Amino acid sequence: MGIAFSHLGICVTDLERSMAFYCEGLGFELAERHEVGNEFSRLMELDGVNVSSQFITKDGVRIELLAFATPIVEQVGRRPMNRTGLTHLSLRVTDLDATVAALVSLGGALVDDTLTELAFGDSTLRFVYLTDPDGTRVELMDFGG
Repeated sequence: MGIAFSHLGICVTDLERSMAFYCEGLGFELAERHEVGNEFSRLMELDGVNVSSQFITKDGVRIELLAFATPIVEQVGRRPMNRTGLTHLSLRVTDLDATVAALVSLGGALVDDTLTELAFGDSTLRFVYLTDPDGTRVELMDFGG
């Protein structure tokens, strides 16, 4: 039995805004795009599916951004870390402050009071959470130079 990772999916409210956040802000690259209809209603457990599916990729990781025309997207905001399911995406960065500023300018939001700094040898490890434009939590890790 062969098993290989394919992708993870993120529901978004504005596909163009999310593509800018992930591609311009985090360095993902656009891959294939599909328009999906009722043929996927059973799989998605939704009636009247009409969704744009935009794949993005970085370092072998594939994310599917799903922008539903129908049914209407249910916005829930940032999920608590202790709720079952996907809690966050995590990326390493080389300039935490510049990356945060860029992502906020692209519709992201800094999660207040999450900046954490830890001494590690001669350097300082820095971590922070922010969210994408729809509230999906993104962890940025700067391991110093």
